[in-house]
Amino acid sequence: MSEMVSISTLDGENSFNAYVARPQGTPRAAIVVIQEIFGVNAGIRRKCDKLAEDGYLAVAPDLFWQFEDGIELDPDIEAEMGKALDLFGKFDQDQGVRDIEAAIKYARSQGCAKVGAVGYCLGGRLAYMTAARTDSDASVGYYAVGIDNLLREKHAIANPLMLHIPTEDGFVDKATQKAMHDGLGDHPKVKLHDYEGLDHGFATEFGKRRSEEAAQLADSRTSAFFAEHLG
Repeated sequence: MSEMVSISTLDGENSFNAYVARPQGTPRAAIVVIQEIFGVNAGIRRKCDKLAEDGYLAVAPDLFWQFEDGIELDPDIEAEMGKALDLFGKFDQDQGVRDIEAAIKYARSQGCAKVGAVGYCLGGRLAYMTAARTDSDASVGYYAVGIDNLLREKHAIANPLMLHIPTEDGFVDKATQKAMHDGLGDHPKVKLHDYEGLDHGFATEFGKRRSEEAAQLADSRTSAFFAEHLG
C-alpha cells in the first residue's frame, strides 16, 4: 500500500510531502529513500515499493520542496537532465539533511524502532551526511557525489554506512574515489564496494543508465546490510 503523506520540518514552520510504501503486516523496520537530482520520480517510488515488498516501511521525502512541490524529472531527456543539474546547484543540502532527519522521526512515529536510509547520486551524498549528522541506524549510498569534501565529518559516523562506488563514474573522478578509499577504507563503521567499469546511475530502476547485473549485485549487498543492521 502506498500513499503521500505530509511531514513537518524540524522547526515546525513548514511541511513537505513524502511518498510512503507500507508492507503487509508489521514493518520489520523503516528505510528513508533519498532521491537523486530528479526528484521523487517513478524510479524512486519503485525503490520504495520494492522495500515494502521486502517488509520495510519506506519513506521518500520530497526534498525539492525547497523549489516547488512534486518535481519529477527524467535523466534520459536532455532538457530535464539540464534542469536537474541546475536544481542540484541551487539545492540547500544542509536543509535537505534536516528534512531527512524529519522523515526519520516520522518513520519512528509509525512504530519503527530502527530506521535506516538509502540514497542515490545526490541522495548518496546525503546518505553519507545522514550517517554523520542523524541517528539513522544504518545508511547506504549509491554513486555518492563529492564525498571527498565531507571527509572532515567521518568522525561523527557512529552507525554502519555502506557506499557503492562505480569506478568509471562520470560525476566522481578517480581522485575523488581515491580520497574516499584513503579517508574511509579503515573506518570501522564504513564498508566500500567498487564496481569496475560501471558508470553513475547503474542501479536506477528505469532508463538507459541501468546495468542489470551490477544493480542486482549492489542491491543484494544492500539488502543483506539492512537485514543485519535493521532486522
